[in-house]
Amino acid sequence: MAGSGNDRVPAPSFNPWTAAYEYAVDAWQRGVLYADVMRQRGNQYHDHMAKRAPNVLSMEYEFVLDGRELPRPVNYGLLRIKPPEGVTVDPIKRPFLVVDPRAGHGPGIGGFKPESEIGVAVRAGHPCYFATFLPQPVPTQTVEDVMKAEAHFLEEIIARHPDAEGKPVVVANCQAGWQIMMTAAVRPELFGPIIIAGAPLSYWAGWRGMNPMRYAGGLLGGSWLTALTSDLGDGKFDGAWLVQNFENLNPANTLWSKQYNLYAKVDTEADRYLSFEKWWGGHVFLNGPEIQYIVDNLFVGNRLSTAGLVTSDGIRIDLRNIRSPIVVFCSKGDNITPPPQALGWIPDLYQDDAEVLAHDQTIVYAVHESIGHLGIFVSGSVARKEHQEFTSNIDMIDVLPPGIYQAEIADKTPDTPNADLAYGKYVLSFEQRNMDDVRAIVDRKEDDDRRFAAVARISDINLGIYRSFVQPWVRALVTPQSAEWSQRLHPLRLPYELVSDRNPLIAPVAQVAEQVREHRQPVAPDNPFLLAQEMFSKLVETSLNIFQELRDSADERTFMGVYGSPLVQDLAGLGGKDGQPRRHPGVSPEHRRFMEERAAELRSLLQEGGLRVAAIRMLLYVAGAEGGLDERSFALIRKMRAEAGNAMTLQEFKDITRDQAMMMRLDSAAVLQTMPKLLEGSSPAAIREALESMKHVLEAAEPLNPAARASLAEMERIFETAARAATAKREPSAPTRPAARKPAAAKRDAAPAESATPAARPRRAATAASAKSTPQAAVKAAARKQAAPVRVRKPATAKAKPE
Repeated sequence: MAGSGNDRVPAPSFNPWTAAYEYAVDAWQRGVLYADVMRQRGNQYHDHMAKRAPNVLSMEYEFVLDGRELPRPVNYGLLRIKPPEGVTVDPIKRPFLVVDPRAGHGPGIGGFKPESEIGVAVRAGHPCYFATFLPQPVPTQTVEDVMKAEAHFLEEIIARHPDAEGKPVVVANCQAGWQIMMTAAVRPELFGPIIIAGAPLSYWAGWRGMNPMRYAGGLLGGSWLTALTSDLGDGKFDGAWLVQNFENLNPANTLWSKQYNLYAKVDTEADRYLSFEKWWGGHVFLNGPEIQYIVDNLFVGNRLSTAGLVTSDGIRIDLRNIRSPIVVFCSKGDNITPPPQALGWIPDLYQDDAEVLAHDQTIVYAVHESIGHLGIFVSGSVARKEHQEFTSNIDMIDVLPPGIYQAEIADKTPDTPNADLAYGKYVLSFEQRNMDDVRAIVDRKEDDDRRFAAVARISDINLGIYRSFVQPWVRALVTPQSAEWSQRLHPLRLPYELVSDRNPLIAPVAQVAEQVREHRQPVAPDNPFLLAQEMFSKLVETSLNIFQELRDSADERTFMGVYGSPLVQDLAGLGGKDGQPRRHPGVSPEHRRFMEERAAELRSLLQEGGLRVAAIRMLLYVAGAEGGLDERSFALIRKMRAEAGNAMTLQEFKDITRDQAMMMRLDSAAVLQTMPKLLEGSSPAAIREALESMKHVLEAAEPLNPAARASLAEMERIFETAARAATAKREPSAPTRPAARKPAAAKRDAAPAESATPAARPRRAATAASAKSTPQAAVKAAARKQAAPVRVRKPATAKAKPE
């Protein structure tokens, strides 16, 4: 019966032979297309490496400086990025300098695509520069020479932008991060905010069971193998070995997933694969002395994070000398630079929060939950979120008071207050943190430090033996021709060399691939053989992941067992030493004397500055109780400043903010007591207007917490009392009646102003010289009171009963 519920649509019959045939045709075609992509990769490699200065920048640029022409020549160069059509560069905005890692790969990954570190800065209207480098080093260049070249580049950028509001922002990725930090420690006056992404600075740090790369030096017996590799390369170290170390960390991706993903999606994945391989396969070289310095002093010796490095001209490289805000961006998913290695330098250098404040350092850190090492400076999603937020709020970062902050990025929602004040799709805030928060992330273990200290000692011994008994023979046997062939036959470089049109067996693949594209027959997604292929791929990937976990676990147990042995530590010379294997670098007497002089200077300025300083002091006091700062509040300050015709420069605002923050940490009670003196001489309307403006700034973000509301109420009382006093002073006094006796409360309210020094000294002029030595912060003993924001209430005697 037509239309009855018993009718059934017959299911299409499944023919296994047809399914097998369709899968076989598709698999064969994908194999041909995969081989053609490999051929294109080889051609791309040869074309790329044949260039005089190869890079993978996606934007146009012009050459500015050639590092080979400097007094101490290097293979680096400075490029100016040309803004794309429709983008206008603002001469007032501070310039950006992006520095890529020279750690095996070629330059350009920071500007690899429009959504990148360079792309974000250019679209925001900042002048943008890029530090590039050549594949081959200058024969005589050293790590110190590169530092001098970077300083020269910054001098050139500063000279080109005299009207910019602030020194250049420097963005440095991976290896470039520690290189830039070394330069900033020696030439701090050249730097604006520094953003280091995925950059290791404390090389012994790491989480047990998760970060096996830090054990490599010990398992290989130290840095003697580095010297051997350089000698086999006729004085040059092949960066392909560094790339192979990265690839060995994840055998599943290296041996299977990366290539299988291309094979399975060859119709759509080829362009993305080739663009990445252009950078990944562009291996570069380092001088033997360069890589030996890096391995001995950083990877094995770990001397950077404890101020243990001294330049050839006697300057100690101490990261505490850096005066610019430092933004550390790292990720829990990064197995090359895990958060402990990115942040470990902070507890290595500073014993407590007071020392951070005493050295006038502002440190901001952001920890991503999952992104991998390359994703930190390559991923488009990271560029659109983290790098976009850092770039759009770089001026706010520059004026943050000294201390440790964690950057928090939240999504905008319909319920976000004043969402129009936040740039883009996110809201950036800076939450105050302390040394205990950082130590919890780093999770440093003294037993592990003792093991790594033993590795460093044994490495020196093995290197000395190699140099005395083996190196002369190796150097005598190696020729330039043998070094070149060993480089060309490197396991990572060989596939690029062989699979290209230069190989007559490979060239015909292009014609076959073209025919396949014309007659492409992709298999249906539900084909059972295709599903079986996916299952097999997952089996292989899982097996390799299990192998990786077993290998890493065995490496860690071996390292812990060998270098944790009392006998090995005794042979390394550690058994007879008490205390920690790495001691805190300490503070010089000169620095302590400077802190004392700076504290005395700040106390002398407590009553100077007027209404403008009082408003900033109020802002800092309430924000300290709130425990953080929000980009919406700073956006409102920026808007007010623009409406006032930029009467105060960004540098002046920064100097006042940092000075007032130091005063609060030095003596917060005195800061509050001198507020009435600052408000003297201002009109009642001006006082109330400043109060309302600061209230708008403070309430621009989320509602204030109870402590901040109490602090705000306290400030409102101070400002309102000053406004009433100013009103009373301006009213004509009554001539017929004698002045009434003031109640005791009024006397006490006026006491802070009366107790002020009668003659205030003029404030120092804001010159370039003073900016260099500015805010070295409060005395350590006074700063210790302010490990966390301290709110000070008025003494109980400030409000007495009337007589």
